[in-house]
Amino acid sequence: MWHGVYPAVTTQFHADFSLDIEATLKHVDVLIDEGVHGLIMLGSVGENTALEPHEKREVLKSVVEHVAGRVPVLSGVAEYTTALACRYAADAEKLGANGLMVLPCMVYKADAREAMTHFREVAKASSLPIMIYNNPVAYTVDVTPAMLQELADEPKFVAVKESSDNVRRITDIRNLLGNRYTLLSGVDDLALESILLGAEGWVSGLVNAFPAENRALWELATAGRWQEALDIYRWYTPLLHLDTHTKLVQYIKLCMAEVGYGSELTRPPRLPLVGEERTRITKLIRDAIANRPQLDALLSSTAN
Repeated sequence: MWHGVYPAVTTQFHADFSLDIEATLKHVDVLIDEGVHGLIMLGSVGENTALEPHEKREVLKSVVEHVAGRVPVLSGVAEYTTALACRYAADAEKLGANGLMVLPCMVYKADAREAMTHFREVAKASSLPIMIYNNPVAYTVDVTPAMLQELADEPKFVAVKESSDNVRRITDIRNLLGNRYTLLSGVDDLALESILLGAEGWVSGLVNAFPAENRALWELATAGRWQEALDIYRWYTPLLHLDTHTKLVQYIKLCMAEVGYGSELTRPPRLPLVGEERTRITKLIRDAIANRPQLDALLSSTAN
């Protein structure tokens, strides 16, 4: 379940910060046309916590109806209380989502018992399969291999987005739990290492701007063509580093704007980049665009 490249899709806004559903759906089509395997709406990159409750539901409903089954559509569940998370999970099922990517509660830093209770309560709220999102770097709560072992008795927990920034976790989870969970890399600049160690999917942020390169990297790596994959990865890595910064949403949306895939506008407290930072990041993006790898021959060879 949920193998391959899954974009953490951005949410587009009008100049007045209202939802731009049309632009969001247009970008969804770009991603699907470029061969992504599924979509994750309303994750961190989708600015989940910057949206009002009714806006989250509007985005999800619009995307599910627009995609019309072409690929699976998952929704992030990032709420401040377990009750709110359960309510959203139930609504996501009614709106037609194919699954949930569940985060620990926002703001409060739960211990292991509290975090596992939160995941279990959300699982009770709908019949949807769940991807547990582990990102202790950003959210402080660490879902350890031992915790995943304890949670393994709940069949709705089917996958783990592993974003601990510790690629050893892929092997540790496999050694402890075998193939109990589908493992997806959640750190862009550890994607190739994670695939080598057994990750079956990649939840990516930079794919929003570079879907063709993401697809080529994934296909080459999963075909065992490591040197060709590495050539793309070395070109891509300076961009992928942008995914690990506090301003990843601003950086990714600026990438999108530079390649013509959407607006860089984010909701406050995120503000547009200015000054030296904007100059530096824009140069990095434009240098990468100017030196994009030639993918046609590689992908054609892979297909043969």
